[in-house]
Amino acid sequence: MSGKSKRLILIQRVLIWALYFFSGFILYAKQGILPSLIITFSRIIYPLSIFWLQIRIKKRTNFLPIDSKMTTSQLWFNLLPVVASLLTVIFSLTNSFLYILGKLINP
Repeated sequence: MSGKSKRLILIQRVLIWALYFFSGFILYAKQGILPSLIITFSRIIYPLSIFWLQIRIKKRTNFLPIDSKMTTSQLWFNLLPVVASLLTVIFSLTNSFLYILGKLINP
């Protein structure tokens, strides 16, 4: 890879992490726009999703480490963090988008 493409990938990752941290800030510091059950779920799982993503990125492992020799419990223990993190990303980004949209419409 050339230096330009590595720099571009780094900038993209920094922007994605900044957006995710900003949505976490809105999730914790501001009033939630989504229903309280979703906000509570997101507030609980948000730090765990960051921790889980950092482990996956640092070890450079697959995000879905599924093998045909896995037992059902191993499969669930590998799938649950992925599903919870994905839901948290969707909920926190949706909440921040709705919060910003509400602030723009009703200043």
